[in-house]
Amino acid sequence: MGYHYFFALALPESVKKQLHQVFHERNLPFARAVHEQDLHLTLAFLGEAEEEKLEKARENVAEVLRTFSPFSLTIDSFGTFGKQEQPRIFWAGVKQEPKLHQLQEAVSAACREAGFQLESRPFRPHITLARKWRGEEAYVPPLAPSAMQFFSEKVVLYKTHLDRSPKYEEYDTFLVTE
Repeated sequence: MGYHYFFALALPESVKKQLHQVFHERNLPFARAVHEQDLHLTLAFLGEAEEEKLEKARENVAEVLRTFSPFSLTIDSFGTFGKQEQPRIFWAGVKQEPKLHQLQEAVSAACREAGFQLESRPFRPHITLARKWRGEEAYVPPLAPSAMQFFSEKVVLYKTHLDRSPKYEEYDTFLVTE
């Protein structure tokens, strides 16, 4: 099986550390916590990729990012995907920001233009913190975190290594600078 690739907004180290700490302080019984170094905000999941298509996507994304400048984002909530009482994903939510949606749409369009078929679900900006609820009791949402602010300065093309931890390797990096 080949590697999987995805474009994501990189998080500053201080935010990764803070999110990791906030998650562990809440002592929630999820089977797998995401490694601190693997925390990110996915913009476009590509899956397996032929080198030629990957190169075209890199060129396209680099081109569209020239039209963006860094903008502020705020992490201000927790949420889940899956069954409410036994969620499969626990995440930190990002406050609605039109520029983030524009960035995600532009990166996705650049990847589609390179020949990738992306998922059609609506974009729900989030940072996955843990997977698979293992609690004896039904899941009860924890208190929201204190707001964490950061700037969207770097988009990364990640390569996935399922057999190691951390499992995401920075394959290429693009600065968000107009």
